[in-house]
Amino acid sequence: MHVVVVDPSRVIQRSIADLLKVAGHTAEGFTDSREALAHVASHEAVTCVLTSLETHPIDGLELCWQLRLLADDRRPLSILVMSSAHGSRSLGEVLDSGADDFMLKPPSRDELHARLRAAERLLTLQRDLIRQADTDHLSQLLNRGAFLRKAVEAAERAGPSGLMTAMLIDIDHFKTINDRHGHAVGDAAIRGVANVLRETGAVACRWGGEEFALLMEGHEIGSAAVVAERVRARCAAMRTAGAGDETIRLTVSVGLSAWSAHDEIDGLLRRADVALYAAKAGGRDRVSVMTGDALIERFE
Repeated sequence: MHVVVVDPSRVIQRSIADLLKVAGHTAEGFTDSREALAHVASHEAVTCVLTSLETHPIDGLELCWQLRLLADDRRPLSILVMSSAHGSRSLGEVLDSGADDFMLKPPSRDELHARLRAAERLLTLQRDLIRQADTDHLSQLLNRGAFLRKAVEAAERAGPSGLMTAMLIDIDHFKTINDRHGHAVGDAAIRGVANVLRETGAVACRWGGEEFALLMEGHEIGSAAVVAERVRARCAAMRTAGAGDETIRLTVSVGLSAWSAHDEIDGLLRRADVALYAAKAGGRDRVSVMTGDALIERFE
């Protein structure tokens, strides 16, 4: 774990940091609780804070409150409190402030390591819950909500002049596949396309039903179109076992759009949707690219 240690004594900081490093953890020490809070807020790699109650300028209990506000449903964070002042604060008061555990200061090696192991178990459980909440069960890609959240973050990184493209992918004649061969075959088709999208390394999600979305940071329209054609071709090469001895050839239609100055995610995806509609209207199994208000058809 990446642990931040907050204590007014540098000696205690160093002794605890040494114990943490022996156990394989990364440790950073702070005497100023305000600086520690700012560091945790700006470094999501920090997963555990070990703080004294005797901190300043932010009091130890207030620091716990502020740290707990950072630990939302998207960021697991374990907060361990230690104090040398016996009875100065009740255990209930400490835990109600947002702390996960409490120990006397300075902690022994065995106690510290045991409490950190307990914290790791809780963090692992929280990460698993977050992953499950963000994942589409059938495709094992991101679900729509998680994708949109990551897309907004990517848009902030891109700014008005950054490079980013969005792709919408739809399985052609999917209702016919389900009706003729059954939902198990349809599910296999969805998983097959998901595997192709996963190979791109881009942010991918199951947008809904038989439709998928892909977000590629750092790609202008030309390089993104190459990826789109590769996705289309890989899907066209797939074969899925259908009803009886029949083998199904799977195809997809793809709509592609590029990020532009003063753009928003809604606009980027809306243009990709227009391009996708054009690809399907144009005969399917193809990529349509929308640049500005212009549609470009790309045929194989």
